Amino acid sequence: MGLYEFIKKYYIDSIVYKQGYNPVNTLTFAILLIVSVYLIYRYLSPRVRFDVRFALYTFPYILLGSSTRVVEDAGFVKPPFSYILMTPFIYILIFLITFSSLMIALRTKYRYYPLPGAVLSLSVLAFLLLNLRVENWWIFPAAITIAGTAVLIYHMFSDRLHADTFSKFVLFGQLLDGASSFLGIQYLGYWELHVLPRFFIDLAGPWVMIPLKLAVIVPLLYLIDSERTKEDENLLGFIKFVVFTLGFAPGIRNGLRMMFGV
Repeated sequence: MGLYEFIKKYYIDSIVYKQGYNPVNTLTFAILLIVSVYLIYRYLSPRVRFDVRFALYTFPYILLGSSTRVVEDAGFVKPPFSYILMTPFIYILIFLITFSSLMIALRTKYRYYPLPGAVLSLSVLAFLLLNLRVENWWIFPAAITIAGTAVLIYHMFSDRLHADTFSKFVLFGQLLDGASSFLGIQYLGYWELHVLPRFFIDLAGPWVMIPLKLAVIVPLLYLIDSERTKEDENLLGFIKFVVFTLGFAPGIRNGLRMMFGV
């Protein structure tokens, strides 16, 4: 297999034909994510405190990315322009919008940072609501109930787990992703795009997404919260923020897709 055939098979075809992720592009994107996250942290850590306030201020941009992705899922944008709204290019687009807004806010007033993201995300959501029919209204209530119940139990043990408010938001976002995946695969005929979750789903069934998330995220949060010191607080807060984003972004996108039957 030549270089072009390799790139086409493992990278281009997965985008053009929406084949989902494969081991090669998954590993590539994971490496790119780790490098990007490291560089972003190195630049922002002297300028930003990564706490629950920063995560909530950034949430409108996460919502923007998820809802914009559904615009492409629904077919409103055609190739080749639609590729811009697909992985990995959509991450670059949303990052540029978010980073620009943050830099402007840091030079003016920090409390204005969420506003561009809120305006843009609400505009995209309004577009979706005006142009698509709600097919499965129950998806978000069901996913929120599942995630919220688990977080409530987590909250009851928060003292023993040294869990703060930020950790509860992180766990909720990850469980929203797991619950929406479970509901979509189990009841609506969707399938898992990512390689590792797909392996466990094929092995045990869609329900495994909930305990799988708990088994990974709760120990991770415990390690972060129990080892937190003044010196590394911002680094650990940044790790939480990354996990926060990686939960809410696909969870909201999945929920919107299923809600609109896309």
